[in-house]
Amino acid sequence: MSQAQHLLIADTYTLRGEVQFYYVEEPGRRGRKPKPLETMLRMYLLQLWFGLSDEGVEDAVYDSYAMRRFLGLDFAVEQVPDATTLLHFRHLLETHDLGARLLAAQAAVFEEQGWIMRGGSIVDATIIAAPSSTKNAAGERDPQMHSTKKGNQWFFGMKAHIGVDAGTGYVHSLAVTAANATDLSQLPGLVRGDDEVVYADAGYQGAHALPGKDGLERLDGVEFRVAARKSVLRTLPQHDRQVASRQAAVRAKVEHPFLIIKRDFGFTKARYRGLAKNRHHLLMLVTSANWLMRGRAVALMG
Repeated sequence: MSQAQHLLIADTYTLRGEVQFYYVEEPGRRGRKPKPLETMLRMYLLQLWFGLSDEGVEDAVYDSYAMRRFLGLDFAVEQVPDATTLLHFRHLLETHDLGARLLAAQAAVFEEQGWIMRGGSIVDATIIAAPSSTKNAAGERDPQMHSTKKGNQWFFGMKAHIGVDAGTGYVHSLAVTAANATDLSQLPGLVRGDDEVVYADAGYQGAHALPGKDGLERLDGVEFRVAARKSVLRTLPQHDRQVASRQAAVRAKVEHPFLIIKRDFGFTKARYRGLAKNRHHLLMLVTSANWLMRGRAVALMG
């Protein structure tokens, strides 16, 4: 197993520390013996990383030696947790919002290791499509998802908003809304308390006026470097266009987590109805994306 892969799974102690309070393995408990927490966590991570259903990941573990090895299962003495067991475990994580707690715990680890530079953030948002069909039990589209127009194309679904560290590109905050919410509406929640500068694309026009609004006084002193619209950029002097180009190179870091979430983890369409479950799913994915980016960085350093 590569060093990058080791780093991606090495922090299971952080996962255990956040979950074990709610997942009690009682030795004298009556009824079916609960599966070890470590096994359930690793099975849930496989589901996330490969975009599998509860039944799909159960079948995949039986078919894949690599997955069985990752779970540490010996078929001679134990079986793969069934789909219902995984479903209940996932609901446990969602009920206690453990995805948010895990991202915060990971940020603390990164801070302790000196992997975050602080002082600046980059913010951006991406649309995640949702099924628009009404051929379901309710006979309607998901009421928490909405339509929005981007360019000349209409999209139905939700929007993921992230804030990443400007120095390293690691995600430190996430918000999830319906697709018709403006990017600017979630900006205050993506800015850290010690951020001095925030980079954003042209969709965040008006960010400079936020510190003057009630309840947003904490944004006083933050410099918002918002990209000019293309029509305005063409009219700027050469020097200003060069500055804009350098800022665009910084903003590009925010695209890396989205690329991993959509390409590597295959999360291009909402998996669940409603925003809450999809938010938790995304929280776990951005946490995994951070470890994957860190692992790849270590691998490149040899």
